[in-house]
Amino acid sequence: MSHGDIALCLMDELVEGQALGFDPLQEGKDSVFVLRHGGEVRVYRNSCPHLDVRLEYRKDRFLSADGSHIVCYAHGAQFLPESGLCVYGPCLGEHLSALRWHLDDGWLMLEAGQLVLCAG
Repeated sequence: MSHGDIALCLMDELVEGQALGFDPLQEGKDSVFVLRHGGEVRVYRNSCPHLDVRLEYRKDRFLSADGSHIVCYAHGAQFLPESGLCVYGPCLGEHLSALRWHLDDGWLMLEAGQLVLCAG
């Protein structure tokens, strides 16, 4: 573990096909989100590449109803969970910003030095 790494959640809390938002900067808004899709865990900045707006329409609602895509509810952009690639909408071909993480004693840890990227 590096100095400054932030514990987001226990890995056991992540359910397949769901996403959870987190506020590691304690700014009153979820600036990152974590999802488990296809057995893989991904951490992304909660910001649409189109207009730099938050993706969810309410707490922890980042995915389409069937769980197959990450959705920006501001303008309907859809992203592949496994890569963050936009496959539909105004930012077609752009990517969500993936963040580095690691496991530490069962905790999903956001690696230090990335939080500046999440501010805004």
